[in-house]
Amino acid sequence: MNLAAFFKRLIQPRRAPVRASGMKPGPWAIPDLEPIKRHEGLRLRAYLPTPNDVPTIGWGHTKGVRLGQEISLAEAQRLIEKDVAWVKRVIDGAVKVPLGPNQVSALYSFVFNLGGSNFRKSTMLRKLNAEDYVGTANEFKRWNKQQGKVLRGLTKRRAHEAGLFRKDI
Repeated sequence: MNLAAFFKRLIQPRRAPVRASGMKPGPWAIPDLEPIKRHEGLRLRAYLPTPNDVPTIGWGHTKGVRLGQEISLAEAQRLIEKDVAWVKRVIDGAVKVPLGPNQVSALYSFVFNLGGSNFRKSTMLRKLNAEDYVGTANEFKRWNKQQGKVLRGLTKRRAHEAGLFRKDI
Protein backbone atom coordinates (compact mmCIF):
# COMPACT_ATOMS: atom_id res chain seq x y z
CA MET A 1 0.00 0.00 0.00
CA ASN A 2 1.45 3.38 -0.95
CA LEU A 3 1.52 6.33 1.42
CA ALA A 4 -1.41 8.16 -0.22
CA ALA A 5 -3.62 5.06 -0.02
CA PHE A 6 -2.61 4.55 3.61
CA PHE A 7 -3.65 8.10 4.58
CA LYS A 8 -6.86 7.92 2.57
CA ARG A 9 -7.80 4.72 4.41
CA LEU A 10 -6.81 6.30 7.72
CA ILE A 11 -9.18 9.28 7.39
CA GLN A 12 -12.17 7.48 5.90
CA PRO A 13 -14.99 6.68 8.36
CA ARG A 14 -14.91 3.05 9.29
CA ARG A 15 -18.00 0.92 8.99
CA ALA A 16 -18.79 -2.42 10.51
CA PRO A 17 -17.46 -5.20 8.32
CA VAL A 18 -19.84 -7.04 6.06
CA ARG A 19 -20.22 -10.44 7.61
CA ALA A 20 -20.06 -13.56 5.49
CA SER A 21 -22.93 -15.02 7.50
CA GLY A 22 -25.22 -12.37 6.00
CA MET A 23 -25.91 -10.91 9.44
CA LYS A 24 -28.80 -8.47 9.36
CA PRO A 25 -30.05 -5.98 11.93
CA GLY A 26 -31.66 -7.57 15.05
CA PRO A 27 -33.13 -9.33 16.73
CA TRP A 28 -29.94 -10.36 18.43
CA ALA A 29 -29.41 -13.20 20.85
CA ILE A 30 -28.81 -12.15 24.44
CA PRO A 31 -25.02 -11.94 24.78
CA ASP A 32 -22.76 -13.17 27.53
CA LEU A 33 -23.79 -11.27 30.66
CA GLU A 34 -20.23 -11.05 31.99
CA PRO A 35 -19.73 -7.35 31.10
CA ILE A 36 -22.88 -6.43 33.01
CA LYS A 37 -22.05 -8.67 35.95
CA ARG A 38 -18.47 -7.37 36.05
CA HIS A 39 -19.52 -3.74 36.27
CA GLU A 40 -22.58 -4.13 38.46
CA GLY A 41 -20.98 -6.44 41.00
CA LEU A 42 -23.02 -8.96 42.95
CA ARG A 43 -24.69 -7.91 46.18
CA LEU A 44 -27.19 -10.23 47.85
CA ARG A 45 -28.28 -7.52 50.29
CA ALA A 46 -29.85 -4.29 48.97
CA TYR A 47 -27.66 -1.19 49.01
CA LEU A 48 -27.29 2.30 47.48
CA PRO A 49 -24.53 2.24 44.81
CA THR A 50 -24.08 6.00 45.20
CA PRO A 51 -25.73 8.51 47.54
CA ASN A 52 -28.02 9.77 44.75
CA ASP A 53 -29.05 6.31 43.54
CA VAL A 54 -31.92 3.92 44.14
CA PRO A 55 -31.81 0.70 46.20
CA THR A 56 -30.10 -2.05 44.21
CA ILE A 57 -29.66 -5.79 44.69
CA GLY A 58 -28.14 -8.73 42.82
CA TRP A 59 -26.36 -7.58 39.65
CA GLY A 60 -27.87 -4.11 39.38
CA HIS A 61 -31.55 -4.96 39.84
CA THR A 62 -33.59 -1.97 41.06
CA LYS A 63 -37.30 -2.58 40.43
CA GLY A 64 -39.18 -2.93 43.73
CA VAL A 65 -36.00 -3.18 45.83
CA ARG A 66 -36.05 -2.03 49.47
CA LEU A 67 -33.01 -1.34 51.62
CA GLY A 68 -32.39 -4.30 53.92
CA GLN A 69 -33.85 -6.80 51.44
CA GLU A 70 -31.83 -10.01 50.91
CA ILE A 71 -31.89 -12.57 48.10
CA SER A 72 -30.12 -15.82 47.17
CA LEU A 73 -27.62 -16.28 44.35
CA ALA A 74 -30.26 -18.20 42.38
CA GLU A 75 -32.68 -15.28 42.78
CA ALA A 76 -29.98 -12.83 41.64
CA GLN A 77 -29.47 -14.92 38.49
CA ARG A 78 -33.23 -15.02 37.84
CA LEU A 79 -33.45 -11.24 38.25
CA ILE A 80 -30.62 -10.46 35.82
CA GLU A 81 -32.12 -12.79 33.23
CA LYS A 82 -35.46 -11.01 33.64
CA ASP A 83 -33.79 -7.60 33.51
CA VAL A 84 -31.91 -8.26 30.27
CA ALA A 85 -35.21 -9.22 28.60
CA TRP A 86 -36.27 -5.54 28.64
CA VAL A 87 -32.80 -4.53 27.41
CA LYS A 88 -33.22 -6.92 24.48
CA ARG A 89 -36.56 -5.34 23.57
CA VAL A 90 -35.01 -1.86 23.65
CA ILE A 91 -32.03 -2.79 21.48
CA ASP A 92 -34.03 -4.91 19.03
CA GLY A 93 -36.53 -2.07 18.60
CA ALA A 94 -34.07 0.81 18.34
CA VAL A 95 -31.02 -0.48 16.43
CA LYS A 96 -31.54 -0.71 12.67
CA VAL A 97 -28.02 -1.68 11.52
CA PRO A 98 -25.90 -4.83 11.74
CA LEU A 99 -23.89 -5.39 14.92
CA GLY A 100 -21.06 -7.70 15.79
CA PRO A 101 -21.23 -9.81 18.97
CA ASN A 102 -18.96 -7.49 20.98
CA GLN A 103 -21.01 -4.48 19.91
CA VAL A 104 -24.16 -6.22 21.15
CA SER A 105 -22.49 -6.98 24.49
CA ALA A 106 -21.34 -3.37 24.86
CA LEU A 107 -24.80 -2.01 24.10
CA TYR A 108 -26.46 -4.43 26.54
CA SER A 109 -24.18 -3.23 29.32
CA PHE A 110 -24.78 0.41 28.39
CA VAL A 111 -28.58 0.15 28.13
CA PHE A 112 -28.80 -1.98 31.27
CA ASN A 113 -27.04 0.80 33.18
CA LEU A 114 -28.59 3.90 31.55
CA GLY A 115 -32.09 2.75 30.66
CA GLY A 116 -34.01 2.48 27.43
CA SER A 117 -35.34 6.04 27.36
CA ASN A 118 -31.86 7.58 27.58
CA PHE A 119 -30.61 5.24 24.85
CA ARG A 120 -33.54 5.84 22.48
CA LYS A 121 -33.05 9.63 22.51
CA SER A 122 -29.23 9.57 22.49
CA THR A 123 -26.81 10.88 19.91
CA MET A 124 -25.15 7.47 20.27
CA LEU A 125 -28.18 5.73 18.76
CA ARG A 126 -28.48 8.31 15.97
CA LYS A 127 -24.83 7.78 15.05
CA LEU A 128 -25.21 4.01 15.26
CA ASN A 129 -28.24 3.93 12.97
CA ALA A 130 -26.34 6.18 10.53
CA GLU A 131 -23.68 3.42 10.47
CA ASP A 132 -21.12 5.71 12.09
CA TYR A 133 -19.59 2.95 14.20
CA VAL A 134 -16.50 4.95 15.17
CA GLY A 135 -18.65 7.90 16.22
CA THR A 136 -20.85 5.52 18.21
CA ALA A 137 -17.84 4.14 20.08
CA ASN A 138 -16.76 7.68 20.90
CA GLU A 139 -20.17 8.46 22.45
CA PHE A 140 -19.75 6.00 25.35
CA LYS A 141 -17.39 8.32 27.22
CA ARG A 142 -20.03 11.07 27.38
CA TRP A 143 -22.18 8.98 29.74
CA ASN A 144 -19.96 8.99 32.84
CA LYS A 145 -21.88 11.40 35.09
CA GLN A 146 -24.61 11.25 37.69
CA GLN A 147 -26.36 14.53 38.41
CA GLY A 148 -23.57 16.36 36.55
CA LYS A 149 -20.73 14.81 38.58
CA VAL A 150 -18.17 12.55 36.88
CA LEU A 151 -18.03 9.16 38.59
CA ARG A 152 -14.82 7.12 38.34
CA GLY A 153 -16.74 3.84 38.18
CA LEU A 154 -18.84 5.06 35.26
CA THR A 155 -15.74 6.36 33.48
CA LYS A 156 -14.13 2.90 33.77
CA ARG A 157 -17.32 1.16 32.67
CA ARG A 158 -17.75 3.39 29.60
CA ALA A 159 -14.11 2.86 28.59
CA HIS A 160 -14.59 -0.91 28.80
CA GLU A 161 -17.87 -0.77 26.83
CA ALA A 162 -16.29 1.45 24.16
CA GLY A 163 -13.31 -0.91 23.85
CA LEU A 164 -15.63 -3.88 23.53
CA PHE A 165 -17.69 -2.07 20.88
CA ARG A 166 -14.55 -1.17 18.89
CA LYS A 167 -13.48 -4.84 18.66
CA ASP A 168 -16.08 -5.35 15.92
CA ILE A 169 -15.24 -2.25 13.87
